[in-house]
Amino acid sequence: MRMVDIITKKRDGHELSDKEIEFFVNGYVDGKIPDYQVSALLMAILFKGMSDREIVTLTDLMEHSGDVIDLSSIPGKKVDKHSTGGVGDKTSLALGPMVAACGAVVAKMSGRGLGHTGGTLDKLESIPGMNVFLKEEQFIEILKKNGVAIAGQTGTLVPADKKLYALRDVTGTVESIPLIASSVMSKKLASGSDCILLDVKFGNGAFMKTREDAKKLAKIMCSIGNSLYRDTRAVLTSMEQPLGYAVGNSLEVKEAIDTLHGKGPKDFQDLCYQSGAIMLEQAGIAKNEEEGLKMLHKVVEDGSAFEKLRQMVIAQGGDVSYIDHPEKFEISKNIIEVRASKAGYVRQIEALSIGENAMRLGAGRETFDDVIDMSAGIVLAKKVGDKVNVGDLLCTAYTNKDEYADVIESIKEAFVIVDEYVPYPPTVHDYIH
Repeated sequence: MRMVDIITKKRDGHELSDKEIEFFVNGYVDGKIPDYQVSALLMAILFKGMSDREIVTLTDLMEHSGDVIDLSSIPGKKVDKHSTGGVGDKTSLALGPMVAACGAVVAKMSGRGLGHTGGTLDKLESIPGMNVFLKEEQFIEILKKNGVAIAGQTGTLVPADKKLYALRDVTGTVESIPLIASSVMSKKLASGSDCILLDVKFGNGAFMKTREDAKKLAKIMCSIGNSLYRDTRAVLTSMEQPLGYAVGNSLEVKEAIDTLHGKGPKDFQDLCYQSGAIMLEQAGIAKNEEEGLKMLHKVVEDGSAFEKLRQMVIAQGGDVSYIDHPEKFEISKNIIEVRASKAGYVRQIEALSIGENAMRLGAGRETFDDVIDMSAGIVLAKKVGDKVNVGDLLCTAYTNKDEYADVIESIKEAFVIVDEYVPYPPTVHDYIH
C-alpha cells in the first residue's frame, strides 16, 4: 500500500477503505509517513469530504492511537460534556457539580484557551493551588469519592490528533467538518465516559458561524459516538453574544459560584439546567428531562451542588476558601466602566470582539506561551434584548495593563444598539439525539 495512491483516491472523490485509513493514521503516528503527504490528504479531505463510515473509522483509529482511560471500575454510567468553545463559557464549572450532586459521575477532560475562547483549565487554575494535571489513578480515585473531577488530558491520549491538529493549523485545513468531528470525538471517546453531551456553538463568537453548519457538525459527532457504542447527544446554542455576564478566568469562576447559589445569569442557568437534565437522563438517573430538571433545582436550592464544587476543589488541591469567599480573588488595578452613548435595545453583543478584547486586557493568550492575568476580563451589564438609555452601564472592563483606551473603544463598538424592540433570544436552539 502506498500513501500516494491513498491521496489520489481521495483527491478523485472516492471512499477510502478501513485498511487505507488505518495505514495513513498508524503510519503518520509512527513517523513513517511525512508531513507533506499527510498535508495533501488533509486538503483532499477538505475538498472531497468523507462518508459517515470513513469518519467513524478515522475517529476509532485516532482514539486508539494512544492510551484510553478505563473508567469501568467506577460504578454506574459515566457522563461527560464537551463544548465546541465560546466566550464566557464556564458551563463545566457549574454543570459538573450540579449533575454530580444528583448522583451521576461526571468525568471531564478539558483543555486550555487560545485566542478569544477561554479554557476550563485556565479558569480552574485561577483558584490558588488547583491541580488540573491528575494522573489517571488520581482522576479515578476522585471520581469514586466525589463523583466529579475536571482535569487536563495526558500527553499519551490520542497522539494522532495532536499531530494532525498541528498540521491542520498550518495547512489551511482546520475548517473540514469530518476532521473537526473526528478530532473532538476521538478525545472524548478516549476519556472513557459512557455518555457524552455535546454543546455545539454557532454564531459570531463560535467556530461554526451558521446554525446549519453547527447542526451538520453535531449530527456527524452524534453519529460517530453512537456508532462507537456511546450514548451521544447534542444541544445547539448561540454564540452571538457571550454566555452569561462574565468573561475572564476568576470572573467566570465567581459567576459559576453565584449560579450554584441560584443567582446566576438567566441564559447561563438555562443552559446548565437543560444540559444537566439531558445528562441525568443519559446516566439513567432521571426517567426524563422533566424529572432531571426537578432534581437539579433541588440540589441547587439545598446547597448540595455548591458542596460538590467545594469537594472537587479540595480533592484537586485548591484553596477552598476562595470558593467560600469569592471576594478573596484578586481584583485588577484598573476598573473601567463602558457606558451607552445612544438609547434603544441591544440587538447583538459581538462575542468574537468581546473575547478578543478580553484577551487584549490580559484574560487570554494569543500563543500557548502567553501568561494569563487571572483577574482580567469583562463583565457585561446588559444582554441582547435589554433596553438601554444614554449613559447606562454596558459593561465593566478589568485589567492590570496601563494602555487600554483602544480596547475600551472596541468593546463599546461590540454592542449593537437599535431603535426597534428586540426579543430575548432562546438559550438552546436545538436538541439532537
